[in-house]
Amino acid sequence: MTTHKTVRIAAGQGFWGDWLEAPVRQVQGGDIDYLVLDYLAEVTMSILQKQRSRDPAFGYARDFVTLMERILPDVAAKGIRVVSNAGGVNPRACAEAVRAAADRAGLGDQIRIALVSGDDLLPRLDELVAEGESFANMDTERPLSDVRDRVQSANAYLGMQPVVEALAAGANVIITGRVTDTGLTLGPLVHEFGWSFDDWDRIAAGTIAGHILECGAQSSGGNLLRDWRQVKRLEDVGFPIVEAEADGSFTVTKHPGTGGVVNVASVTEQLVYEMGNPHEYITPDGIADFTSIRLDQVGKHRVRVHGITGGPRTPMLKVSVAYQYGWKAVGTLVYSWPEAYDKAKAADRILRKRLKALDLEYEQILTEYVGVDATHGKLAGEPDPEIAEVMLRVGVRAPERAPVDRFTREIAPLVLTGPPSVTGFAGGRPQVEEIVAYWPALVARERIEPFVRVEML
Repeated sequence: MTTHKTVRIAAGQGFWGDWLEAPVRQVQGGDIDYLVLDYLAEVTMSILQKQRSRDPAFGYARDFVTLMERILPDVAAKGIRVVSNAGGVNPRACAEAVRAAADRAGLGDQIRIALVSGDDLLPRLDELVAEGESFANMDTERPLSDVRDRVQSANAYLGMQPVVEALAAGANVIITGRVTDTGLTLGPLVHEFGWSFDDWDRIAAGTIAGHILECGAQSSGGNLLRDWRQVKRLEDVGFPIVEAEADGSFTVTKHPGTGGVVNVASVTEQLVYEMGNPHEYITPDGIADFTSIRLDQVGKHRVRVHGITGGPRTPMLKVSVAYQYGWKAVGTLVYSWPEAYDKAKAADRILRKRLKALDLEYEQILTEYVGVDATHGKLAGEPDPEIAEVMLRVGVRAPERAPVDRFTREIAPLVLTGPPSVTGFAGGRPQVEEIVAYWPALVARERIEPFVRVEML
C-alpha cells in the first residue's frame, strides 16, 4: 500500500466518445495517482460485439489506444496508474494494442499491463441456462428463450475485486471488460487503503466517489442545470478529481486554472444521475445509501463528501444482454416560414397515407416536430403560429427490414410532391439501422467469480 495520506483519482472519460483532450490534461495538469476512464454503456457493449463479429481484432474502444500513446510517457514518468474498461468485449486485443504502443514508445519495461476478463457470458450462456440460470428479463419477467436466437452479447457486471488483484500484482495499466463504472475508482481505494471487502461503509464511500467521477465533467460544470450561465470557460473545462482519505471521506475538485465549476450543486446533480432507490444503490461490491451523503463546500472548487453508509453486496450480479430487435430509420425535412408548423403537419399526414396505401407493417411510426414539441411535448404551450422553421422528423420501426427500407424511399419525394418551402433534406436519404435492444437480467454471483482472470502482459 502507498504511504500517501491522500489518494488522488482523476476522471478521464465519461463515455465512449468523450472529450479526447481531458485525459491528457489530467495527467499533465497536476499531481494525480490514478486516471480512471469509463467507456461502457449498455448499448456500447452491443456495438462493440457487432464490431468484433465483423473482425475478431475489434470489439474495444480503439481511440483508447491512440490516447494511451499520447499519455504513456507521463504515466511512466509520474508513476500514474491507469484503470479503464475500454476493453469492451475484447479486452485482450485492447491490452495487446496498448502493449504494442508502449513498446513502440520505448517504454515496454516501464508499462505493466493487467488484463481483466471473465465478464463475457456469451460463450457460456446455454451452459448457464442448463444449470438453472434463467436470465429472466428484470422488467418484464419474460424468459431469455424468447430472444435467445437473437442475442448478440451478454456481460456480467464485475466489481472492484479483480482491479484490486491487478494492482496488487504491480500493474500500472489495467484494462477490463464490463467492470462497473464505480468499480474503476473503488478498486484503487481498496488497494491503497487496505479496506476489507466487507467494510460496507467504506465500500459505499468508494462507490459514491466512483459514481461522482464516472460521467466526467458532468460533476465539474458540464451539463449543469442550476446557474448554468455562471459556469465559465467550458471550452477549457477541468474534469473532476477525487482526493480520498482512509476513513472513506473525500473531496471533489479539479486542476487549478481549468474551467468549469465544482460546487455542491454540480456534485449533487451528478449524484442523482441514474440513482434509482436512494437507500439502495446496488453494485457488485455493496449497497450505498445515498441519503447518508453529506456535502460541504470547503473551498473554491472543493466539495467535501462524508458520512456515507452502506450495506452488504447481494448474492446476484446484473447481466447486460443485447439482442437484435428489428430495424429502424429516421428521416427529416425542414419547413420554413410562413406557416411552417402547418406545412410540417401536412407533410406527415401525406407520408403516413402513402405508407398505409403500400400496405406496409410497422411496429411504430413516430413523428416529432423539432422546434415545436419534440423535447417537452405540449408542456411548452401552443406553438407560435409565426414560428420561423420546423424540422419534421419521422422514425419508423419494424421487425423486418423491407418496410423500413421502403420508408427511406418515400420521404424524399415530399420535397416536390408535398407542402412548399422545404429548406433542407437533412442528411439525404435515411439510413436503415439495426435495432439492438437491452435485456437486463441476473446471475448467481458464484457462477461468475471463479472465472474472473487477471493476466499480466
